[in-house]
Amino acid sequence: MSRTLHLAEQLISRPSVTPDDGGCQQILGERLARLGFALETIESGPADFRVTNLWAKRAAATAHGATRTIAFAGHTDVVPTGPLAQWTSHPFTPTHRGGLLYGRGACDMKTSLAAFVVAIEEFLAATPDPRLSIALLLTSDEEGPGIDGTVVVCNTLAARGDVVDFCIVGEPTSVERCGDMIKNGRRGTMSGKLTVNGVQGHIAYPHLAKNPVHAFAPALAELVAINAAGGWDAGNAYFQPTSWQISNFHAGTGASNVIPGAAVIDFNFRFSTESTPESLQQRVQGVLDAHGLDYTLAWTVGGLPFLTPPGELVAAVQAAIHDETGITTELSTSGGTSDARFIAKICKQVVELGPVNASIHKIDEHIAVDAIEPLKNIYRRTLERLERSLA
Repeated sequence: MSRTLHLAEQLISRPSVTPDDGGCQQILGERLARLGFALETIESGPADFRVTNLWAKRAAATAHGATRTIAFAGHTDVVPTGPLAQWTSHPFTPTHRGGLLYGRGACDMKTSLAAFVVAIEEFLAATPDPRLSIALLLTSDEEGPGIDGTVVVCNTLAARGDVVDFCIVGEPTSVERCGDMIKNGRRGTMSGKLTVNGVQGHIAYPHLAKNPVHAFAPALAELVAINAAGGWDAGNAYFQPTSWQISNFHAGTGASNVIPGAAVIDFNFRFSTESTPESLQQRVQGVLDAHGLDYTLAWTVGGLPFLTPPGELVAAVQAAIHDETGITTELSTSGGTSDARFIAKICKQVVELGPVNASIHKIDEHIAVDAIEPLKNIYRRTLERLERSLA
């Protein structure tokens, strides 16, 4: 058994459903401490939702003068297992079947964490006095609300002037083979909760009531038409056009003879760098106002879009993937959000690279065993390439 696989199994065997770390950071921290990393645990959140974060850093020798820092980032928490009876084997008992390693977190993202640490160990064994400073940022609050995790660490680093030049986030980004896709950016996310006010009444006397669903219908048709025509923005070379989608629509008392007094609509934007939260808010509110609606609207910006254009880090990662697998990787900004959105505020070059994501959050989550060592090697090769660039 490879050291990476053994460590991945150790982590998978620790139940660590958000916000519980399950002792994973201690396992990883002890190995990093033996390599000369300084460990800093940062706890955050209320007593009933306490989040554990770890910032571990091995600074390059001052004799090297100006240096660069690369951070590996990820999360030790996992999503709930779902019904245990539907799992073929226990989700926190690492199990091998048909060349696959099964367990909650096998793909998202405990194998990436194991690969980070073993890649660092191998790199430092071959390069014991590197010019690169190396760090690891871990949280137990990525699968949860995300308010006491990576963002807290990033704010701490920013407040004391710690600089991070490069960051690799171990999210599962691959589609069919390890390394075939990396994320060099993500769309922004912004949600709105719209309440359209009406007047409740008997359905047989509509002149004595005001139906908020009917009132909103023309505005809804206009918003849908804008979305269908790609009218929010056209996107750009890196981002798809901005998309608007309704997730929930609630109205009525449950009775068939009552006109509702209000309609509540939840919607979300996934937006490109061609739009801003302010521009999208103004556009929506302009449509609602034009239709004379009586409404309230609350906005929540979950994350801004970010982009790492081709440069030092992207080139190093692409070359490492090609050297290890022969794959010419695809750059993408698709998919949901990740903690990279927080890291991008303190680090100009951020990419996400991890295993195939087909089974994430599913019953019988798994990873191909023969993809584990290549992933670790890609991380190590990236370190080697960045180190050579400083020579």
